[in-house]
Amino acid sequence: MTGYRFTAPLWEHAGEGSWYFVTVPEDVSDEITDLTEGRRKGFGSVRVTVTVGGSTWQTSVFPTKTGTYVLPVKKPVRTAENLLDGSPVDTQLELVDF
Repeated sequence: MTGYRFTAPLWEHAGEGSWYFVTVPEDVSDEITDLTEGRRKGFGSVRVTVTVGGSTWQTSVFPTKTGTYVLPVKKPVRTAENLLDGSPVDTQLELVDF
């Protein structure tokens, strides 16, 4: 598996639903884009396994108009890891199927 480690702040999406995300750093996003060319799923998403603290789950990262990816962080993870809007999130991200 191809893996990355980074720390980025948790932020809440302004739309409906109280979605929370971490923005994948530009250098990591660029590498993910290069590695997954022609293999991305719907909406340009890439399947990943994520570990934050003691929580591990599978999800997808989604591309943004600025060229980075965003990682959704579900409520059970935010609760288990005591993450609030603006909290730094130490993230280990591994691409699935690569």
